[in-house]
Amino acid sequence: MTEELGGKVARVVVADDQTVVREGIVMLLGLLPGVEVVGAAGDGDEAVRLVAELAPDAVLMDLRMPRCDGVEATRRIRTEHPGTQVVVLTTFGDDESLFPALKAGARGYLTKDAGGDEIVRAVHSVLSGDAGLSPSIQRRLLERLSEPEPRAAEPAEPPDGLTGRETEVLLLIAEGLSNQEIARRLHVSTATVKTHINNMFSKTGLKDRAQAVRYAYAKGLVRPPAG
Repeated sequence: MTEELGGKVARVVVADDQTVVREGIVMLLGLLPGVEVVGAAGDGDEAVRLVAELAPDAVLMDLRMPRCDGVEATRRIRTEHPGTQVVVLTTFGDDESLFPALKAGARGYLTKDAGGDEIVRAVHSVLSGDAGLSPSIQRRLLERLSEPEPRAAEPAEPPDGLTGRETEVLLLIAEGLSNQEIARRLHVSTATVKTHINNMFSKTGLKDRAQAVRYAYAKGLVRPPAG
């Protein structure tokens, strides 16, 4: 029988697409007090299904998995089953892995060099309302928070006396939107869109939409696609 830690045994699902890794984590946690593995999944879809069936306290979630990756599975679990917390357990500690997972709702984040006791502590931390982060991840978050925010570029002054809304309509024309589509995007009538276009043509001397697109590129309002 699993010994309790802090008065509670955490019921956990392990999700990892690599069989050897998944079985190793299950075996390791089976030797430790305070946690009970109630299911194991080979991808994100299976993890979501097991959460729906078993209602575990937490999921130990790998990130790079087929069919449904760990970030999407985390988002679905936190949306559909908010009583289940997610602790990421992954090889990757880079920003491109860390921040999407945290934004998706993961409360813990460990790399796979974590020991069994550290995994159990992280699970119980998130269940008590705290974050379960490895020291290296905590350092990365602090470094990211201490980085100066990039200064936003000053918005360019609309050319030829165009108003902000006329410029907005011009950019949507450059995207290839029709008058009806522009009206829906801006939540105005098509008659209002036509008025903005007529005013824009009058101010710029443009004759048609093709000229408007070239004008938007020439004025630097739209950048040509890379490559």
